[in-house]
Amino acid sequence: MTYLRALIFSLPLALISSAVTAQSASIAFGTIKADPTLPVEVTADALEVNQTDGSAEFQGNVLVIQGVMRLSADTVLVSYKPEQKGIDQLEAIGNVILVNGPDAAEAERAEYTIDSGTVVMTGNVLLSQGSSTLTSNQMVVNLNAGTAQMSGRVKTILNPDGSN
Repeated sequence: MTYLRALIFSLPLALISSAVTAQSASIAFGTIKADPTLPVEVTADALEVNQTDGSAEFQGNVLVIQGVMRLSADTVLVSYKPEQKGIDQLEAIGNVILVNGPDAAEAERAEYTIDSGTVVMTGNVLLSQGSSTLTSNQMVVNLNAGTAQMSGRVKTILNPDGSN
């Protein structure tokens, strides 16, 4: 009887469109794995180079391209490895959009560590995958593996007709 009662009470929940909220979620990101060894192309309205600390700040309509991965933002700060032996990290600030294949994510900030192929997006993260969307406070993307981990109040809408 308890099983039947649980089924009766849970059936309406399964049949209506519902919002799902969790603390973390693991998902696929991008259909093509990125290659962090490829060259990084950066385009912007302006550039400031700081020889003292080995950084460069790209400002205005910044677009970063590496293979199939695209990252755009208002500002991108590039930090170089010691002795200028390649790029260590990119820090994107303002209106950040990360696109890899058919998947796209938006956030307020992102830090891309080149060697590990990891992008940490923070601040009102919105992930779009086809007709599905997810939101969270933070998303960590592993471009090498083509995966992402969303955390901090993850939310999505599930449709019972399977149109997610």
